[in-house]
Amino acid sequence: MKGAQVSQLFRVQEFAQFTGITVRTLHHYDRLGLLRPHRNRSGYRLYYLRDVERLEQIGALLERDSRALPDALRRQRQILEDKRRLLDRAIRALREAEQRPETAVLKQIIDLMEMQNDTDWMKKYYSGEGWAKMEQRRPQWSPELQERVSREWTELFRDVEAALGEDPAGAKAQALAARWMGLVEEFTGADRDVTAGVSNVWADRQNWPAEFQEQAAPYANPKVWEFMGKVLGWKA
Repeated sequence: MKGAQVSQLFRVQEFAQFTGITVRTLHHYDRLGLLRPHRNRSGYRLYYLRDVERLEQIGALLERDSRALPDALRRQRQILEDKRRLLDRAIRALREAEQRPETAVLKQIIDLMEMQNDTDWMKKYYSGEGWAKMEQRRPQWSPELQERVSREWTELFRDVEAALGEDPAGAKAQALAARWMGLVEEFTGADRDVTAGVSNVWADRQNWPAEFQEQAAPYANPKVWEFMGKVLGWKA
């Protein structure tokens, strides 16, 4: 790049010369969506000086691990496909509602449209990797599975409340711990990044949106959490 004339805009040949890579590589990055050039009214590809930083990031990624780029692109594609499936379901529900706008159908629409936004506030509690994994797992969480897991959590909390006087190291308490961890791992897939995010979410539950605090009310008995903390060896 030494001796190159620094300007705010470059045509593709100029940008290739300035950065020391080939025009063919720039076209390849464009096709992959990694570095999109801007277009003027005549259709010419134009690059800004700030695109150099983006190009350096791409180079660093490729140098670190040649497999990292395909993996990152695959994860992004899966996230977008999951969102597209959710939108497709909402569109089908809207079409059905046009024909028969019944309460049940309208509720389905509301549920579908809120599914995407419902968990957006949780994103701040996860690492980038952890949130990407959560997005990948979302399509697996069917309404039937959610109903079954909710029922099992309700039953488990009821059983823990009935066992608060038990020895945390005793057989009954340890059986409850096994059920507890089984449900946690079913949701997280026993993935460390996802588990860390879930723990962060629950630790800050006093700051949840009001509707989520209301939904979590049946599981908020502090005595249950104190007891399970002793059983599972959580840090205070």
